[in-house]
Amino acid sequence: MKKICGIVLTIMLVVSAFPVASFAAIFQDVRPQHSAAAEIQYLVEKGIIIEKPSTTYRVNEPITRLEASGMIQRALNIPVGNRPDAKLSDVQTSHPHYALIAAMVDEGIFMGNEKKEFQPYGNLKRGQMAAVFVRAFDLAGTSTYRFRDVPATYWGLSDIQKLSVNAITTGYLDNTFKPNQTLTRGHFAVFLARILEPSFREQSACYKPNNTPVQTVNVPVTTLWKEPGKTRKVDAFSTAKTPDITKWVAAMSLREKQWLVGKLETQALYGQTVKVLQTKGDWVQVAVIDQSSPKNAEGYPGWMLKNHLTTLYPNYATCDTAMVTKKSAALSMDENGKQLFRSISFNTALPIVHVLDHKLAVQTPADGIKYIDKNAVKIVGGDGIMPKPTTQQIMNTAKLFDGLTYLWAGTSGFGLDCSGFTYSVYRHHGIDIPRDASVQALNGKLVQKKDLQPGDLMFFAYNKGKGIIHHVGMYAGNGQMIHAPNPKRTVEIIPMTVEPYNSEYVSARRYLK
Repeated sequence: MKKICGIVLTIMLVVSAFPVASFAAIFQDVRPQHSAAAEIQYLVEKGIIIEKPSTTYRVNEPITRLEASGMIQRALNIPVGNRPDAKLSDVQTSHPHYALIAAMVDEGIFMGNEKKEFQPYGNLKRGQMAAVFVRAFDLAGTSTYRFRDVPATYWGLSDIQKLSVNAITTGYLDNTFKPNQTLTRGHFAVFLARILEPSFREQSACYKPNNTPVQTVNVPVTTLWKEPGKTRKVDAFSTAKTPDITKWVAAMSLREKQWLVGKLETQALYGQTVKVLQTKGDWVQVAVIDQSSPKNAEGYPGWMLKNHLTTLYPNYATCDTAMVTKKSAALSMDENGKQLFRSISFNTALPIVHVLDHKLAVQTPADGIKYIDKNAVKIVGGDGIMPKPTTQQIMNTAKLFDGLTYLWAGTSGFGLDCSGFTYSVYRHHGIDIPRDASVQALNGKLVQKKDLQPGDLMFFAYNKGKGIIHHVGMYAGNGQMIHAPNPKRTVEIIPMTVEPYNSEYVSARRYLK
């Protein structure tokens, strides 16, 4: 019988309809935006879910073993008549669903426990679900990977691994499977739909599970302070659960912007990895790994709010990434772009898990898959290597920020300081330079003023160029430079002869080889 069912399943996989992207809610508790809506709609159209439309599906309630049996029977069109006696201690032949239960036992899909109990109204657990699906659909495959909460001695380890190998599950974002947790009706529908229709499977080919945790920025932009807890009322936009740097800058007076000088260290973007150095109440001192600094070997250090971080397991580390090429871009909940999730900054890079017609499906640190316009990003290979840029490409990127507000310590498309500007432009082209102007001035290739080329960095110091370096700009050609000057002005292109820069010029460095 199972061989016949396998043939039926193969036919279903070939002729099944593709998921419907947009539809009206058919159940009161399953709106179109629900994470399982498309899969439930698919199973309704296949006649596998038979609850009446306009009622509730009870999507978040536990699924019983009997309910799961019915959906599997309808999915495989398993005959339920003329089955041997199931010989169950808790299900008599008079039971209204005895024929279905006997068919499940005869097919070897569901089994009684050591007490010969079927427990039809008992809740199905996730580990049990894995075993049931493997037996029902003859799933095969091997893996050495184990979810963090599935020990080597767990009875259903092999079944769970088969679900993973077949891209039926990737577990939870924290790399757990929760095998002893009760399965909801919604989750059961999602797993079943993925088995029947491969296009529902969200596991990317570049998915490589990795149980080594890393700390990752989980907000559009987080600001790193010199000391923890020294913020003002006006800084609430930057310290909110979801910071809004644009509103923060707009809310500050010139004096309030100037107050930030020396109080902030740097910023880090959504998805960037940090190293936690110490914790103090709601704050953590971290080092931003992608920003080199002599202040700390791990990266640029500073204090940020703990709730701006999340623990991520780098399962998508080998994927191509979508790097934002505009000052900001919209991440949407849906592939149609109608439901905004959040706005993210220039240079934000997120792993690509699916390529659609006009969108890319990207993996976020803690909120699953979201969507971004293809024309708002460039695709960077999984190895992180980018083609060598031309001076024109460097300048095109730099000029993108002409007129952008100045923000001390800023490294985002919402506001930049002088070295944050040069650092960000070069990073966009795969060239890592130090974060601070004083350190940028010590690296790269020394260039004479008469030999300047567009993209070269120019450095300026107090005391007419004899004091401490305090500023960096980028040569723009034709005797001009582009730079982020100070809180009074925005990113601008000016002649190099403008004071005080003309008399404070110290040196120039070339980072484009």
